[in-house]
Amino acid sequence: MNPSVRKVIVPAAGFGTRSLPASKAIPKEMMTLVDRPLIQWAVEEAVASGLTRVGIITAAWKTAIERHFGRSPELEAFLENKGKAVELEEVRRIARLADFSFIVQDEPRGLGHAVLMGEAFAAGEPVAVMNPDTLYDAAVPCLKQLKDVFEARGASTIVLGPIDEEGTRRYGVARVEKVADRVFRVLDIVEKPGPEKAPSGLGVFGRYVFTPAIFVALRETLPGYGGEVQLTDAIRILIKREPVFGVAFEGRRFDAGGREGFIEATLALASKGISR
Repeated sequence: MNPSVRKVIVPAAGFGTRSLPASKAIPKEMMTLVDRPLIQWAVEEAVASGLTRVGIITAAWKTAIERHFGRSPELEAFLENKGKAVELEEVRRIARLADFSFIVQDEPRGLGHAVLMGEAFAAGEPVAVMNPDTLYDAAVPCLKQLKDVFEARGASTIVLGPIDEEGTRRYGVARVEKVADRVFRVLDIVEKPGPEKAPSGLGVFGRYVFTPAIFVALRETLPGYGGEVQLTDAIRILIKREPVFGVAFEGRRFDAGGREGFIEATLALASKGISR
């Protein structure tokens, strides 16, 4: 029987340069999308996928993230005294969403390095990784789509979706072979190759479930694109050692790390109603 996945790493230590100047003083992950911070959408997707432990990779100055997911006795007492029962329950619900751990990254050195910071948190178990910039609206949570394939096959699993030429300059691109409906064996993956060198029209969009072997690969990964430790490069190492599968997700994806994508996600989710 393959191991179940109960932990997720959420990298959130970067400067959020695509969201400047809004993210100069407020962590990008704490910017409000409809009625809740961007990072809360990711956490709620993880919880809806059956994960119970959340490790957030954060920066020393981003104390607002930890405060948001922690208890707030003063606020709770104020709301209780004012008879604001609905607001009080929502504040308490946020702190009960999951078992949270916060790992401080001294300086942003790439997504791969951020994930490596979560090795002790993973503690030898399989672990999911979620980029909170990427938001999915799906009947079955995107992370659960990956988790189901991981637990069925016992191998690392990443999300795949179609990209255009511009997407090949912004995302990792995978070379694959189909093995089942919406499931592919990943043969290679390249970080932001551009249209001339892209191995396919399938990009990788911020959701992963890994075996513990990813941390061995990350420790061997040298700085790559942009001078940073790229998770994509570690996956390339992993592919040479064990199977890695890709899942063509069902649903709608938003790149909420940029202005246009953030607005698009806000309009789309607001039009559906704020409750999910």
